[in-house]
Amino acid sequence: MIDLSVDGHVHTAFSSGRDSVSVLVAAAEQAGLTEVTFADRVGPDTSWLPPYLASIQRAQQRTDVVLRRGVEVEAIGIDGWLAFPSDLNGLEVISVGIDRLPLPAGLLSPDAVRGLIDNGTMRALDVIDQVVAVTGLAVERVSRYAPTRLARPLDFLARAGIDESAVPDASIAELVEACRVNGTVIEISERHRLPGRRLVQACVEGGVRLVPASDAVRAGEVGVYRYVREIVTAVANTPAAA
Repeated sequence: MIDLSVDGHVHTAFSSGRDSVSVLVAAAEQAGLTEVTFADRVGPDTSWLPPYLASIQRAQQRTDVVLRRGVEVEAIGIDGWLAFPSDLNGLEVISVGIDRLPLPAGLLSPDAVRGLIDNGTMRALDVIDQVVAVTGLAVERVSRYAPTRLARPLDFLARAGIDESAVPDASIAELVEACRVNGTVIEISERHRLPGRRLVQACVEGGVRLVPASDAVRAGEVGVYRYVREIVTAVANTPAAA
């Protein structure tokens, strides 16, 4: 169901990580991995993309591990628009994330949304609908440019205090279908312990590819999977996955 010799999302010192590309590659070799995708977070003001990509290309010449040149981009518009860097050339993979909730009036943090839910200004179901709708539009938009992955699925909901169990079946199905139609791969994040068993199960049944992702910020985290193994084993042992 999932290839644990792959790490689909690691961060370098170019962005939120602690270690260089070469140090991360050495860790991947030690872990026995066959493929690693670099996915540093970028935005419109990112200036280090050319040296980042060049560093990955140089490292590829010195290792048998397949190195994917990727980035993570935040969805910031209600139409699925993303905070793209100025140049997407050289990228092999783009991961989509939602760190703030796009609304007509602007972007809201998870804490702000949690407060609005607590005081009755917003309904959790409306937040769920918006997150799922924006995610679907975002992966459709990104898929025009490069192979697309969904990072930390439903992470925004978790940080806003909405558990995956509160997400209606129809919303889960809508998210899975958007990924299936657009060929989007869903990452199972070790660091964020997402998605949960229910969404992973729906992906398996819906024919959406899953990839393990350490979301490593340190070399010692590359290819280290505990949560990923637990969730994959749990889903594999359910009758629906048989």
